[in-house]
Amino acid sequence: MVRRVALRSSLLACVALSGQSAFAETTDDAADATAGTIVVTAARTALPANALPLTIDVIDQETLAQQVSISGSVVDAVSNLTPSFSPTRQKLSGAGETLRGRSPLYAINGIPQSTPMRDGSRDGFTIDPFFVDRVELIYGSNALQGIGGTGGIVNQVTVGAPTVEGVSGRALIQGTADDGFHGDGFGGKLAGLVQYKAGRFDATIGAAYETRGAYYDGDGHRIGINSTQGETLDSEALSLFGRFGYAVGDTARLDLIASHFELKGDGDYLAIAGNRVTGIPTSAVRGDQPGVPARSRTDSVALSLTDPDLGGGNLVTQIFYNRTRDTFGGEVVPIATFQDPTIAPVGTLFDQSQNRSRKIGGKFSYERAVPGFEALTATIGFDALFDKTEQRLIATDRVWVPPSDFRSLAPFGQLNLALFDEKLRLAGGARWENVQIKIDDYHTLASTTYRPPNQATFGGVAVSGGSPKFDDVLFNGGVILEPWAGIRAYASYAEGFTVPDIGRITRAVSRPGVDIDDFLDISPIISNNREIGLEVKRGPLDASASYFWSASDKGQLLIANPGGIFDVQRQRVEIEGLELNLGVQTPLPGLRVSAGYAHFKGRYDSDSANPDGIVDTDLDGTNISPDRLNLAANFASGPLSARVQTQFFLSRTFHGKANPDPRNNFGGYTLTDANIRYDMGIGALSFSVQNLFDKQYIDYNSDTRLPTDNFSYFAGRGRTFTLGWDYRF
Repeated sequence: MVRRVALRSSLLACVALSGQSAFAETTDDAADATAGTIVVTAARTALPANALPLTIDVIDQETLAQQVSISGSVVDAVSNLTPSFSPTRQKLSGAGETLRGRSPLYAINGIPQSTPMRDGSRDGFTIDPFFVDRVELIYGSNALQGIGGTGGIVNQVTVGAPTVEGVSGRALIQGTADDGFHGDGFGGKLAGLVQYKAGRFDATIGAAYETRGAYYDGDGHRIGINSTQGETLDSEALSLFGRFGYAVGDTARLDLIASHFELKGDGDYLAIAGNRVTGIPTSAVRGDQPGVPARSRTDSVALSLTDPDLGGGNLVTQIFYNRTRDTFGGEVVPIATFQDPTIAPVGTLFDQSQNRSRKIGGKFSYERAVPGFEALTATIGFDALFDKTEQRLIATDRVWVPPSDFRSLAPFGQLNLALFDEKLRLAGGARWENVQIKIDDYHTLASTTYRPPNQATFGGVAVSGGSPKFDDVLFNGGVILEPWAGIRAYASYAEGFTVPDIGRITRAVSRPGVDIDDFLDISPIISNNREIGLEVKRGPLDASASYFWSASDKGQLLIANPGGIFDVQRQRVEIEGLELNLGVQTPLPGLRVSAGYAHFKGRYDSDSANPDGIVDTDLDGTNISPDRLNLAANFASGPLSARVQTQFFLSRTFHGKANPDPRNNFGGYTLTDANIRYDMGIGALSFSVQNLFDKQYIDYNSDTRLPTDNFSYFAGRGRTFTLGWDYRF
């Protein structure tokens, strides 16, 4: 089920507030009764749900497994259930996928998966969903988990420690096929998890292996390959997981969690150009890709010490290490970033890049009611993050993004006050972000000094390194009124803090004389979120509405350069949105229906040469999602459960002073999925259908960008079947 935990009142320690989420539906009538006992780890507090100023959706393990069986990944599961999240690309890369029109921060047990210095957009694929117990979604700009999350936080909480003595576990067998049952379209998954508990000690170990075949669209044609950015189709993935815990005392506990994930493309296909004019999508043909097929690898280790009853308060500490290796596919293009006539004649040089990132960090927080004034809860904490990232061209051993060191130190504090028997709550706090970026002197690639459209001046430029520092105090505050149980209104303000994709910026420097110490393009993004909302949870009814405004003076836009590579522009960005939610338990026992709607308007200042701070042009499909309406029906009775869901992606036309290309306008499409599950006692058998009516469509990302690129005109998946058996012991 998806539990909507509407967390109202004011922020926690590091928050910049978000509010009512955009219609992810609630499927559990008990959510109201139990909401006060739900602990959302991404919110970094033990306060009950109604004490917080956030709206959080919790996708539990059962619902997550259902959505993954339909679409195959956590990212797709989040997108299917959350109209505020953009439609996914069904690719390994999540570039352009947004939450509330801004980039979300992906985390595993609070550990950031994104690389702040160079966003490789692979952070949605760093662990197999088999090892994820639930997904916590926090909406809107906030600083809960530190740097990032201008659109919100997607926190994947891994399986918990075993609660029963002895051995227990889970096994999963799953197969997938397109409705044409093409021989190269089959996929399969095997996963297992074993848990053991003996007194104070417990251990969990598991492995998951998945192979994916080719994808086919609604017309029965093979879907095209994005060999550069990476694919989930024609790939294999291995995920290993371990958790080892020890109860230090009656309440204190040590946990060591380690994971390894690697998804590798098989490289069995080559792209065939489509035709945007005639509506023919990009396809693929059998063939060997040059170089190393795109792949992604993540290794992570975290050690935590927690004690919910230390000195009458709640202590949470964590140290972690995270390493990623994201390999992108290569190509030979006559006028392209990788060309260098000193190595090979222009138009003959093949190369491919790899992001290499290493993160070390720690988190500390302690909260308790103020002695003698129990209505006031105080939280103090401190976060530290050290990241080292570079992007290399691995075929010729050249540096594309220079080695860059990132350091973030952030103390924070928060107060939460309950008044009038908790009918009124006030809260507020601040987080002091201190960031330093260090980059040594470097030289850009030879082709950086290109001049459009089809000519290049090779040579690159020298750039002076530096160690610029940035700091800012991020404030948050909110008020919530709940005069009657289940009816509440709120208003809030919060600020978020992140850095732009510095790697894209530094590698694209094309003029001499740039000094990193005073290069304003790498300054942080400070975003704010203002919000008002109303919520009603009474009997069979669960309804909510919220309206938010979000702005950043130096936002981040992805703009395609003449070589087809997306660069970063720093301009003022404003986004506003309406999010609605309705869920009803029908008179028919076991049947619940729900609906969700999200509407967004995003604009930016298009005067890049002389910005005037006036937003005058619509954000395009690379930077904001379409409006969406979700409808769903869930039925559960005894061992049988079923779900049918429909997503209406509504048309969008882009206007503004910058004269957006009308070829990027979006016509909209509608998709329907279904799932049925039966618990046989010796495991549960499930059958899912993605794109039930076999709709032929061009995905939103492909339809709204690069209007002349016929190699990036991808259709979405047609009707796809998944049959699975899930056994727990």
